[in-house]
Order: sequence, then structure tokens, then C-alpha cells
Amino acid sequence: MTQHSTAKWDFWIDRGGTFTDVVARDPAGRLHTAKLLSENPDNYEDAALEAIRRFLGVESEAPLPAGKINAVKMGTTVATNALLERKGERTLFVTTKGFKDALRIGYQARPDIFKLAIDLPELLYADVVEATERYSSGGEVLIPLDEARARADMQAVFDQGTRVVAICLMHGYRYQAHEERLAEIARDIGFTQISTSHGTSPLMKFVSRGDTTVVDAYLSPILRRYVDRVASALDRDATGTRLMFMQSSGGLTDADLFHGKDAILSGPAGGVVGAVETSHLAGHDKIIGFDMGGTSTDVCHYDGTFERAFETEVAGVRMRAPMMRIHTVAAGGGSLLQFDGSRMRVGPDSAGADPGPTAYRRGGPLTVTDANVMTGKLMPHHFPKIFGPNADETLDLEAVTQKFEKLASDISSATGTQSTPEEIAQGFLMIAVENMAQAIKKISVQRGYDVTRYALTSFGGAGGQHACLVADALGMETCIIHPMSGLLSAYGMG
Repeated sequence: MTQHSTAKWDFWIDRGGTFTDVVARDPAGRLHTAKLLSENPDNYEDAALEAIRRFLGVESEAPLPAGKINAVKMGTTVATNALLERKGERTLFVTTKGFKDALRIGYQARPDIFKLAIDLPELLYADVVEATERYSSGGEVLIPLDEARARADMQAVFDQGTRVVAICLMHGYRYQAHEERLAEIARDIGFTQISTSHGTSPLMKFVSRGDTTVVDAYLSPILRRYVDRVASALDRDATGTRLMFMQSSGGLTDADLFHGKDAILSGPAGGVVGAVETSHLAGHDKIIGFDMGGTSTDVCHYDGTFERAFETEVAGVRMRAPMMRIHTVAAGGGSLLQFDGSRMRVGPDSAGADPGPTAYRRGGPLTVTDANVMTGKLMPHHFPKIFGPNADETLDLEAVTQKFEKLASDISSATGTQSTPEEIAQGFLMIAVENMAQAIKKISVQRGYDVTRYALTSFGGAGGQHACLVADALGMETCIIHPMSGLLSAYGMG
């Protein structure tokens, strides 16, 4: 590592759903690492800021010292999780009269052609205002904008407590005057987040442009609150610290320019960059990236160029923003192990950071991590002592054993077959591995790539425990596990 002349620290941070990973470069150029639970309300407010304070030797909640930090580069799943859990802000959708149902109707695609009960995805916006206006495709004003009516309708929604608005008009990507005027009216009324389609996704195709605008409005306030919290703690004006965020496309941007639509794959994109760079150093340029975290597993395909998608669907929402082509499955270290009376299932629900797996001593449910403890793959004496009420105990093997013994007796009484707790745990692990192998097939075999010629680059906190099993399931012969694989997304930011 080259020596750095600036006597300041650099921090590269990936805030995941379960863990926050931090790689810090000290003034002498040495690298330090830390992993904290993303949610730990008893001990600290924010994991990223807590890690920075610990490296700089500052008490929790104390202000950060001026002039010590050069740059902070972050990826965050704040927006992704809000979208998956539908916990964004209450949003108003403003569109041209006659098109209020356009986003619900969508493209009428039937991905599951034999399904009789069609589950329509939940719409992200709560209210719709139809503006009386219309441009022709050639830019001629067919119906002028009725400003008074639009103002009254928007005011009525504002009075109900909505503060977020997404504006998408017919041909608004090209002829922007009406959208701009509606945005001004919204600003006058007092809306705090205003997303216009020409500012968010200035491309034709009304439906995906509308969806992208709504996503941006729905997620930006949550993201902004998080960014502002980090920015105010860093006190950028006084300290001159640079704060940058990773976008879904794999590029960094300044905190002030970071928007909801660019944040969906913020963390995983850093992992793709890290995986590709470290694999190059090991002499491999055809890799499958396998990032298994606490909540989900992300897989990507690389054979010399980064693969990007420009139209994607995430959690039932269509979006038009450049993103790394990453396929995600709900199988992480925190995925729940369930037996429903007839079959064993892994995921899609996760124990998250709070309460976390049973072994974390917070009364959590059984998860993939616990199956690894039960089978002896995770050894409590090799694990950091960060559990229990005072964060100073090891993993709880006793509680895990008791729960698996109870599960084994439940399964034997339901099915009539006797199995040891270890065999039950091993069975759950095989299901999880199969889920992940299927995800890799989706991005490789189904698209015509021979996966056996690739190296499996494993990263993420739970990747190392499963990489060889997943490679075996796919017939792959090489696994790459970097020394920093547990924090590779954070390393990739830097």
C-alpha cells in the first residue's frame, strides 16, 4: 500500500441490512477493518458514524474532530430496504388527465402465464391528481395547463399530510414547461420532495418514466434524512470532509447529488467493483461474484466488462436508471429456517440485525447462521465476543442446540422419520445452497454461459461458509476468497 502524504483518515463504508462493514485507511496508509451490527439501538444511533468515532478514538455521540478525515465513501441499503418493505414516504402522483391508471395498468406483461390469480404489485403512490393539460408529440400545446385547478387539487392532498410529489406528464420528457410549472406550484404549497419526470428519467415510454419518477420521490426523503444525518455529524463545511455515495451503476457521486432512483443497488455495486478488481489481481477475468450477506445473496456475472441494465424491475417496480446487473435472492446468513408441518424452507424472511440469529443471544429465531453453528462450521471460540446484553459474550451454542433438538422432535413427530439435530441443520444448509445455485444459473447458464469455466469469487460475511458447496453444486472448480472478502463491498468503494 502506497504511503499517503495527507495526514488524514479515509473511510469506505457499506451499510448493509444486517452488518455495516468499514475499511479505514489511516494517515500512514495502513488498512483497518471493523464490522458492526447495522441496528443496535441500545449502544449507538448509527453504525457508520460509530465506527468512524471508534477509529478516531472519540466517545459515542461526541462530535468528530475537525481536520482528521479526508473522505468518506459509502454504499447504503437504506433505500433498497425501504422499497422491499414498502416503507417509503406517502407520495402524490401528478399526471395528465386521463392517465391516472397508466402505472397500475402497466405493460400487461404476464411473467407467470398459467397463474389464474394475478397479484398486482402494490403501487408506491397513495394519491393521484390529474392535471388538465396536454402536449402533442410534436410539442404543440393541445390543452393549456389549468393552474388554478391543479393548485387546488394538490393543496387538498397536502392538507392531508402528504409532503412528497412525483410529476409525470404525457411527453413531459421532451416538452417540460408544464412539469416545471407544476413543480413551482408544489414548491409554493410547501411540498418538501418534488420529483419531475424530465429531471429523473428524461426518456420516452410513459410507464417506466412514471414509475422511475415515483420511486425517486418515494425513496429520496428517507435517503436524504440518512445522508443529512451522516453529513451533519461529519460537519463537512467546517472540516472539509468529502462525503460520497456509491450509485447503482457502480460510480461514486457527491452526497448532495445522490437520489432515490440511483440508490437501489448502492451497496452491492461496490461489491461487484471489489470482486472484479481482486479477481484480476489473482489472475482471473471470468468470474461469478457471490456476495452472501445477512439478509440476501447477490450474484453477478463478469467476463471482461461490467454488465449494466438500463431497465430493471426491483420488488415489483419498473425502473429506468443505469444499474449493475445483479441478481438477488432472499437467502442470507439471517434467513429464517422454517418447518411448516410437511416441508423445510429457508427464507425469504430474515432475522435482520435485531434480534438476529438465535446464536446472537437476543432471543432471535433459527437461521442459516445457526445451522452453521450446529454443524460445527462456525466455532464460537474463533468468533469475536460481541454478543449478549454487554456485547462481550461468544456465540450461544446451547440455545442453538436446544432449538434444533426441539425442531428435530417436531419433524420426527410430523413425518415419522428420525433425524439428529445436526442432520436437520445440514438439510437446511443444502436447501439454502440450492437456492443460491439456482440464482447463479439464472445469470449464467440460462444466458448461454458455461459456468464451469468461471471462478467463483466469494465475498460477504456468510460467503466463505457456503462458497465451496455452491461451486460443487454448479460444477465450478475454482473459488477465490480474498483476505478482505468479509468486507469486500466496503473495500470496493475505496
